[in-house]
Amino acid sequence: MAEPKRIVLRDGKIRYRVVVDAGLDENGKRVQLTITRDTKTAVKEERDRILHQRAAGTFIAPSKITLGEWLEQWLECKRRDVEETTIRTYRLALVHVVERLGHIRLQELTEDHIQDFLDEVVATGRRRGGEPGTRLAVSTVEGILTRLREALGRAVVRKLIANSPAQYVRVALADKKTDKRERIKVKPWTVAEVQTFVRGMEGDRLYAPLLLSLMGLRPAEVCGARWSDIDLTDGILSIANTITMVGNHKPLEKDTKTMSGERALPLPRGPWEALREFRDRQAAEREFAGEGYTLTGYVLVDELGMPINTRQLREYAYRLMSELELRRVRLYDARHSVLKALALSGVPDVILAAWAGHTNAGFTKRKYVSIEAEDMRGAAVALDAFHGGELKALT
Repeated sequence: MAEPKRIVLRDGKIRYRVVVDAGLDENGKRVQLTITRDTKTAVKEERDRILHQRAAGTFIAPSKITLGEWLEQWLECKRRDVEETTIRTYRLALVHVVERLGHIRLQELTEDHIQDFLDEVVATGRRRGGEPGTRLAVSTVEGILTRLREALGRAVVRKLIANSPAQYVRVALADKKTDKRERIKVKPWTVAEVQTFVRGMEGDRLYAPLLLSLMGLRPAEVCGARWSDIDLTDGILSIANTITMVGNHKPLEKDTKTMSGERALPLPRGPWEALREFRDRQAAEREFAGEGYTLTGYVLVDELGMPINTRQLREYAYRLMSELELRRVRLYDARHSVLKALALSGVPDVILAAWAGHTNAGFTKRKYVSIEAEDMRGAAVALDAFHGGELKALT
């Protein structure tokens, strides 16, 4: 083991220095550290500390990498595990982080940095197109924090930092209460609104695909459905393909969102019959268009066989809602109405989760089944009986 060398500086001051082999960095390159102190004892203590931590596997080599640089590396690494659309979502989620904290060296990032950032972004963050003073939704901020925690957790694994400064950071309870009180949330359709939509669009060309949205499919699953995925003899719909949008302008065909998203569902009688009629209608359109028709194999296509993407489907549905004087809701939110109706009708949790394409029934109910006052009317009636009173009409 090398002994510290005595160094005489230009001003005559004496210092001691030694070079220590600190192992390999995250890229597999050898790391050598130069330790300089005022005394030989101080140099030896620092050298021994580094060697001890290296032997224990806890040594963190000094690094000048900034948080912004690390996040970029982490996103590139994530490309191995997630879809292009997911990477874009992650990058958008981290925009505020990079803008406000990206310049700080990763090893100098503290819990206070992140907590102050979180409080600031809740109070001053803007949504694109939002009015001045618009606060970011707490759910959005918590999504940002989730991605940051994941990236910093990976930095711990790569031994760039000893621990994650984001581990115990939370959105303030006061901010959560303010968000809940002030944010207007569009409620999914009621059963009556769903039935109005179904009756109103009957006879519409896209009646069958829209009914698929009203049996709990994601819009991307509706757009990705192929005739080869549907057994119209036994009434089985296999979901294995999706078409989503990158940046709301570029269609992207890919597998289902998750492994559990790949599933087979029995068709209810209404969508089953509507799909048969839609298949016959497309056959007539193909014959009428002749060479002008493009045979793609998708269920959701226009009169010339060209696929209809999620943005076009959404805009089409909005026009129908306007014509029927219904509240405008996202087709994706129809999943909430469907899954809530299934849950309230007594469908077992395991079936509910499988129908939604989830592995966790608790997540399905927590995310999609919100109980409103009217849903509990039966409980009020039960209490009337419990109290021993007779039901009377209220005037």
